[in-house]
Amino acid sequence: MTRPTRDHEGERPENWAAPGAALVRSAATDAIPPLADLGRVHIMGIAGSGMSALARILLERGLPVSGCEARDSITVAGLRALGASVDIGHSPSHLDDADTFVYTTAINPKHEEFAAARASGKRVLRRAAALAAALEDYRAIAVAGTHGKTSTTSLLVVAAQACGADPSFAIGGNLYETGKNAHLGTGEFAVVEADESDGSFLLSRPTSAVVLNVEADHLENHGDLDGIFRAFEQFVDRVDPAGLLLTCADDPGARRIAEHARAAGRHVRTYGLASDADVRLSDVVTRADAVEFTVVGIGPEPRRVRVGALIGAHMALNATAALVLAEHLGLDLEVAARAWANFGGVHRRFEFYGAGGGVRVYDDYAHHPTEIAASLTAAKQALAGEGRLIAVFQPGTYSRTQTFAREFADSLTIADVAVVMDIFPAREEPIPGVTGATIADLIELPPERVVFEPRYDDVPRRIADVARAGDLVVTMGIGNIYLLCPAILEACRERLAGAP
Repeated sequence: MTRPTRDHEGERPENWAAPGAALVRSAATDAIPPLADLGRVHIMGIAGSGMSALARILLERGLPVSGCEARDSITVAGLRALGASVDIGHSPSHLDDADTFVYTTAINPKHEEFAAARASGKRVLRRAAALAAALEDYRAIAVAGTHGKTSTTSLLVVAAQACGADPSFAIGGNLYETGKNAHLGTGEFAVVEADESDGSFLLSRPTSAVVLNVEADHLENHGDLDGIFRAFEQFVDRVDPAGLLLTCADDPGARRIAEHARAAGRHVRTYGLASDADVRLSDVVTRADAVEFTVVGIGPEPRRVRVGALIGAHMALNATAALVLAEHLGLDLEVAARAWANFGGVHRRFEFYGAGGGVRVYDDYAHHPTEIAASLTAAKQALAGEGRLIAVFQPGTYSRTQTFAREFADSLTIADVAVVMDIFPAREEPIPGVTGATIADLIELPPERVVFEPRYDDVPRRIADVARAGDLVVTMGIGNIYLLCPAILEACRERLAGAP
């Protein structure tokens, strides 16, 4: 990954308090120090999907890594086994032996450990800047978009591994094939998710990239949709002019970015169901355990592709993007397609947890209205059968709930029964009057088919009360809802004992 030249080092404490648009601009001007200058790295929230991926790569590069986390977990145990020193609980004393402190914007800026780091005079870096330093000598292939990044990145990594390329990668979820979300490979390129949420994708200078979609999201940082487009335009401006920019022809936002890139002289290729796409997919069939589709525009003949563990037309689009990138990297597409036929999936991407009392339980990371609608549509088509679809949604952050309440409610009407939890706050302070009920009250289903349950521990019982044998339960959200899946299964087993 080519390291940009900067005129200052680290994240300035004063930048943190800047309004959203300024926060995005500051990401573009953050310093990316040489890897050798990082010293001992301390990562707050080290078990998070992005942070644990960074920790793995830094450890594989030989750097001493410490971290802290709110609770013990399998991820914490795995990082300790790799050599990281991980404390349970947070404290400013964790900074004593550190040279560099790494954070994400998911951390509340008022947190005492984060505040101490900013006041310490030590180097303070966003996760994206630290990752760029860790992969400074690799060609970066960046996967960007409002949603679909993890699935697309995972498919490209599996394809490259099957072809013997051994890429480095950092993914927002664990691959079932390897159990890993990150790896420092021996190959010349690295596949990374480019995070637009806080503008940190502006720290990358990829050799090639894909923009899957561009929609309104993370308005607390970008201000409005125009702010999001400005950030994506800055991102594609950073792609190597000699490289490839791939965009989805079906998404209006991605089309707008493609127009910007062409005007700037970038090499743009498109994919999608649209008739004018350079690479077209058709005949999409969603099955209970896979999605199948035909691709035209890669090679001389149409190619039929099957991707295991993923369902829905949106996943067919993600797989097509990964296939075009695989071709661009010179990978053997026959080998890649064979690997995908038995793809094991990614943690929290329509992950099957089991069945209890005749009720099947899946979990999905969907947290944007478009994602929720796509996942529920696919579930209803391929999995629900004669049973009902019960959607269980945990909204993430007060600002997102306030902004997209109507859109969330509309997407949840696809389900037969909608269960809404209270808000997972992440870094935010409450907004008066904004709760999970803000969404539930707008869902246009009969009242007996809408449940608002504000008490986290009572959610499994409420689901069991409405579930019947044969129903399909899908939990969704960015927070800790997935931790309830075993309890949901047990509650359904107990209430529906004896059901087939």
